[in-house]
Amino acid sequence: MANNEAPAQVELIIPCQPEYVGVARLALLGIASRMPFTYEQIEDLRLAVGELCTSSVEWAQKNKMHEARIVLRAEIFSDKLTVDILDTAGPRRCGESTSRDEEEENLAQLLITLLVDEVEVTPQPEGTLVRMVKYAGQQ
Repeated sequence: MANNEAPAQVELIIPCQPEYVGVARLALLGIASRMPFTYEQIEDLRLAVGELCTSSVEWAQKNKMHEARIVLRAEIFSDKLTVDILDTAGPRRCGESTSRDEEEENLAQLLITLLVDEVEVTPQPEGTLVRMVKYAGQQ
């Protein structure tokens, strides 16, 4: 892909329910396997997407957001994959959160920072947006 070409984009919208987390992971597998990633890098990406989607599901349940959705958006560049996970699961720091909730959230964020090259978390009015970047050809 030339530098001036727009990246290919894939978007998947799933219900924010546990039985659909595997769908997001499989979609990411299909996308990442078309790029020059190693098997370990693809597994890292799948694990990161699974963790993020599972976190979204847990927050949707805590916030009683039964109609919540998860949007997985991937932008495929020649040298990197950018994955956005946007949920409508409500706020992550609701008034009922406990120190255990915060510990679990911090552990998930730490794991994700170890699995991808860049990560950015942005609270949204209806939920959370997490952008991850994984560069191809890097170990």
